[in-house]
Amino acid sequence: MNPASPMLSSIWRSSMNSLQKFSVSLPGEMASELEEKVRSGAYASVEDALLEGARDLLQREAEIDHWLRREIVAGHEEFLADPSAAVPADSVLDRIKARRAARRTA
Repeated sequence: MNPASPMLSSIWRSSMNSLQKFSVSLPGEMASELEEKVRSGAYASVEDALLEGARDLLQREAEIDHWLRREIVAGHEEFLADPSAAVPADSVLDRIKARRAARRTA
């Protein structure tokens, strides 16, 4: 489990006790799809569906933030400690292009 998850779970539990209202306008197709989700029984209400969407968004953002801090910052610090170990950008780009070309021919 992502270390950010327990923090978000705690925020969600405590925030459910004090709700803040928003007025949201959605494109017609999106609104219809949400209403269909409610009719099908997937959600009790459009509000519940939107709440789950907001939770998913916050979870994804927390995971990205955690990844950036864990992987990207660590990689940058490693580079700063020994710049000679860095792989030139052209080499990385050449490897990416070669992989893509190999997939196309496979």
